[in-house]
Amino acid sequence: MIWNAINDPLFGYIQDNSRLKCCARRQFSILYGAPLYGLAFLLPWFPWRHYQEGDWLCGLHLVVALCAFDGLLTFVLLAQCALFAESSARHDSRLRLIKYNQVATLVGSTSVLFCGLISGNMENFAYFQAFAVLVAALATACMCCTGKYSTSQYEQREIHPEDLENSDGGFSLASVVSLTKQIMTEKNFVCFVTMNFFQVFHLAFYNNFMMIFADNLIPKDVLSSSVRSIMYGAGFICPQCLVLLSHASLKKFGYYRIILFSFYYEGVAAAVMCLLGQEHYYLLAFYVTTNMVIVQASFSLFNLPLADIVDADLIKHKRRLPLSSMVFGTNALFTKPAQSLAPMVVVTILNQYGYYNLNNVPSHPDIRCTGNAFGYRPVATPNGKSLSLPINIGYGPVAC
Repeated sequence: MIWNAINDPLFGYIQDNSRLKCCARRQFSILYGAPLYGLAFLLPWFPWRHYQEGDWLCGLHLVVALCAFDGLLTFVLLAQCALFAESSARHDSRLRLIKYNQVATLVGSTSVLFCGLISGNMENFAYFQAFAVLVAALATACMCCTGKYSTSQYEQREIHPEDLENSDGGFSLASVVSLTKQIMTEKNFVCFVTMNFFQVFHLAFYNNFMMIFADNLIPKDVLSSSVRSIMYGAGFICPQCLVLLSHASLKKFGYYRIILFSFYYEGVAAAVMCLLGQEHYYLLAFYVTTNMVIVQASFSLFNLPLADIVDADLIKHKRRLPLSSMVFGTNALFTKPAQSLAPMVVVTILNQYGYYNLNNVPSHPDIRCTGNAFGYRPVATPNGKSLSLPINIGYGPVAC
C-alpha cells in the first residue's frame, strides 16, 4: 500500500525532471517500459515452485508481483497520460485521441471473453498461462509501436541547465516539494482532485458490488440469468460505446457540460429511486445498469480536464516544458485511496446490517435489515457524490 501511494508522484517527478532519455522523453518511457511491464503482467501467473499451504515463498511471490506490476503500470501509464496531454493542445485532437482510446479499450475488453473460452473458465491453467503470454506479447508490441512512432509538441524533451533553473533546482527533495506545492495550490487542480476522488470511489463501488447488490435486491424469478449476464456485461462494453456515440456532443458542448450533466443525472436518478423504493425491480435493474455505465463513461473523459490543467500550469509558471507526469501523478496520489476505501467502507456498513451472517451462517437469517442496507447503498453513493457539484461548477473556467 505504501509503494502504491508513493510511486505515482515519484515517477511523475522523475519523468518530468530526469536527464535520462528513457525517463525524460515520453516515447522512450513507453518504449523501454513496455517489455518490463509485459513481464510484470506475467509474473503472478507463473509460480516459482510448487507451493504448499502456508508457504512463505508464495507470500513473497505475491508481494514482488504486486509491487512490480503496480510500479511498471504507473511508470508506463504516466508516460501515456503525459503523451496524451503533450500530443496536441487542440481540443479536437484530444477528443480524437479519446475516441481512439475507447475503440482500443472496447477491442481489448474482448480478451476476457476469449480467455474464458480458451481456458475453460480458468479450469485449464496451462491454457490460461499460454493466453496470458499471448496478451502480454500483443500489448508489448502495441506499446512499443506507440513509443517508436508517436509524436508530441516536445519531441526533444531533454532537461537542459536552464530547465533545471526553472524547476527550482536539480533532482532533490526541495525541488519535489516546490513543484508539488505549485501544482497543489492551483484552485482548479484542488477542485478537480476532490471531485475525482468521489468519482473513483463511486466507480470502485460499482465494480466491486454491482453483482452482489443485483443478486440480493432483485429476485431470481424476476430477472433470468441471461438478463443478469447482459446487465453485468453492459458495464464492460456500453461505457466505451456511449463515449463514442457522444463524440459529436463533446465537440459541440465541451466535456465540462457533459460530465456535469452526468452528475446531475446520477443525483436525480438516485433521489427518484430512493423515493420509489427497491420493490420496483425492473426499474432498479435499469437504474443500476445505466448508473454504472454513465459513471464509467464520464470517468473516461477525465484526462481532458487534467490536460487542460497541465496547459494552465505551463502558462502560469512560464515553464519551458510542461509537468504533465507530475500533474497526473499527484492526481493519482489523492484518488487512488478511494479504490481501497470504497470496498472497506461499504462492507463495514453492510456488516452492521447482517451481511456477514448472510454469507457465513448456514441457516437462513432474516434479510430484511440487510436488504434495506443493500437498497440504500446504490442511491446513497451517487447522492453523496452530488455534493461535489458546486466544486465542479467552480472548475468551469478550465473546461472547453
